[in-house]
Amino acid sequence: MPMIRGSGRVRAILTAAVVLSLVPQMAWAGGSRGSGGAAESPSATPSGGAGDDGSLYASVVAYDESKNGSGGSAGPVAPAGDWKPPACWFEPKWTPEEFEDEFRRRWDVPHFSGAGEAYASDQARYIKGKPYEDFNKEKSGEGMWWDMVRDETRAKASDPAAFACSGATFWVDNGDTPEVENAITPDILAQLAYSRLKVPGTKVALAPEVATKVNLPTWAWLDKATFKEVAVTASLDAGGLNIQATTTAKPVSLKLEPGTKDATTFPASGECAINADGSIGEPYAKGKADEEPSCGLTYLRSSGGKTFPLQATVTWEIAWTGSGGTGGDLPDGTFGAEQAVTVEEIQSVNR
Repeated sequence: MPMIRGSGRVRAILTAAVVLSLVPQMAWAGGSRGSGGAAESPSATPSGGAGDDGSLYASVVAYDESKNGSGGSAGPVAPAGDWKPPACWFEPKWTPEEFEDEFRRRWDVPHFSGAGEAYASDQARYIKGKPYEDFNKEKSGEGMWWDMVRDETRAKASDPAAFACSGATFWVDNGDTPEVENAITPDILAQLAYSRLKVPGTKVALAPEVATKVNLPTWAWLDKATFKEVAVTASLDAGGLNIQATTTAKPVSLKLEPGTKDATTFPASGECAINADGSIGEPYAKGKADEEPSCGLTYLRSSGGKTFPLQATVTWEIAWTGSGGTGGDLPDGTFGAEQAVTVEEIQSVNR
């Protein structure tokens, strides 16, 4: 596992031959640019993963998911390519009094022999005036301590991105912008909101519904009433910083994959575009048996008493708007599901 610098504390797992005990990973011995600046070069090298202190996952970011997808079939979109939202960032987390409590709590554990030097270094940095004195209590109400936050799921999965943030916990006066990479912004909030998006399930309506026939066009569609855009808003109001971002996912197309090479799709690409009213495809109506559907497929052989796994995947266009007129596009996302389709031979009767 890579060595990481940041706040938190080193945890250790007792194995048959190696003893790694707890050491506070406040990593607060690094320098500072002053009361409004960011940390420079922290000295601690904490380990990450499931052993990290829970406060590393505690964030002051709030989420409004009232316009998110819901229901048992709803699920998260998969971003296109290898894009992922931030796995770690910095945000205002502690008042002077809260930071003192956190400092005492983190150090109030057994330490191995090297912890004394780290403790002395952190005392000097945050208590004895090098560069902060008594946790900056004299500036209570004028700013906050900024600290690292890690995405818990990705940290516990040992995703290296969760340990990419480095820096000592640092003070920022209200209204100042910290000069540190991955400091919270509307853009980062938008990406965090992206990771919480849930979209409706993609089980398409089919006609024929129960079982289709070989060489018979099968109509497919998604109704506009249940298939609509979703949104999540992420906001942060702390340390004189009041920012927010809303990330919206809008359905743009449906891709059909029949589950066998012995089939054709409508259109030929298998990509069904969204209609002006927000629906995809067109419900089958009596009298259209000889027409080609705008969205659908035709199986060229039977499923032989079994089923074909029809894959229906919706592409979602994702964009965001945020504080101060910010906004932009984020990578498209997809969400799909399989559904079993029975295909039967057309039976003829000789008289």
